[in-house]
Amino acid sequence: MLEQARKLNPGMTFREGDMLDLGLPDATLTGIVAFYAIVNLPKDSLPVVFQEMLRVLHPGGLLLLAFHIGDQILREDELWGVKISMPFLFFQPPEIRRALERAGFVVEGIIEREPYPEVEYPSRRAYIFATKTQPTE
Repeated sequence: MLEQARKLNPGMTFREGDMLDLGLPDATLTGIVAFYAIVNLPKDSLPVVFQEMLRVLHPGGLLLLAFHIGDQILREDELWGVKISMPFLFFQPPEIRRALERAGFVVEGIIEREPYPEVEYPSRRAYIFATKTQPTE
């Protein structure tokens, strides 16, 4: 994915990271887009991930998070013709909202949508828009 991103956007910097430890100084980023980035993480890792995201955001920084809605765990054996062993976790928007708020985010909005027919896996999707609060003076 990084190779493709660099090819399509040669003027931008891309790097591989670990959401449990982003390896960036505090307040480095103005925004994070995490589309389906949490779908392979166990629920008990989410507080650490959300606290790490909050840590690297500037005050007022933005987070856009997307995930599949539900309670199931899918276990796929193959993805794009490659053998894998990876769970795909679905989440309920209220539980993710609570986890983000416990980490210190302010949730600004949640949008839910149906899948695009014949293009996507047939699950509802959630998009949560959250901000890191500005320090009070």
